[in-house]
Amino acid sequence: MVEFNLPANSRIGHGQSFPAPAGAKRTREFRIYRWNPDDGLNPRMDSYNIDLDACGPMVLDALIKIKNEVDPTLTFRRSCREGICGSCAMNIDGGNTLACLKPINEVKGAVRITPLPHMPVVKDLVPDLSQVYAQLRSIEPWLQADSPAPPDAERLQSKEERSKLDGLWECILCFCCSTACPSYWWNGDRYLGPAVLLQAYRWIADSRDEATGQRLDALEDPFKLYRCHTIMNCTDTCPKGLNPAKAIAEIKKLIVERAV
Repeated sequence: MVEFNLPANSRIGHGQSFPAPAGAKRTREFRIYRWNPDDGLNPRMDSYNIDLDACGPMVLDALIKIKNEVDPTLTFRRSCREGICGSCAMNIDGGNTLACLKPINEVKGAVRITPLPHMPVVKDLVPDLSQVYAQLRSIEPWLQADSPAPPDAERLQSKEERSKLDGLWECILCFCCSTACPSYWWNGDRYLGPAVLLQAYRWIADSRDEATGQRLDALEDPFKLYRCHTIMNCTDTCPKGLNPAKAIAEIKKLIVERAV
């Protein structure tokens, strides 16, 4: 695996160029990061010219068209195509987002597509998410309660209690936020990052969960939580419009209040 973390003065090699079909009247160039761990070659940017009149409106539509009709070796993740699964997270036109939610017509000029930044790359546009998933497991993202559940009913919440989870449960773990965070770039081995911390707060805020104390104890760490410097890239880039920075601030607030 290679890490997509290049110095500002470095260059990715120029790759192949695929022309638009003959007779195409409305075309757009897609410059796509390519790297294959098996061919021994350096990363490169391949250029694909696509007939927009024969393509869907989203960047993911173009990627699927390229793979199906132009270059079957192109590798990327995708699943739902509806902004729900988070599989097609990548960097498009300089910002982290979901390819299935990014309209082609929002990009001026050539559409530049690279993997999520500062992550090891498995191949082409596929990042290795092993570390962030291990960090997710470490915060134990499931309901924890010692009191027995009602034998013939669910654990109930009031409308007010349930409303505290809004803006948290919608996270699809695309990790656009974590890979846009400079603090995570610098300390990703110890800082949990905005996606995982938002997930942690989702359970801390849940009235049905009875492990709040243990969860806060586990997060009270100079690196796990306090490497957040409120840069706000996480909130700016979230394709679901969530606010991880606010969730992190709420965790810090709870730790302070508990200490008073």
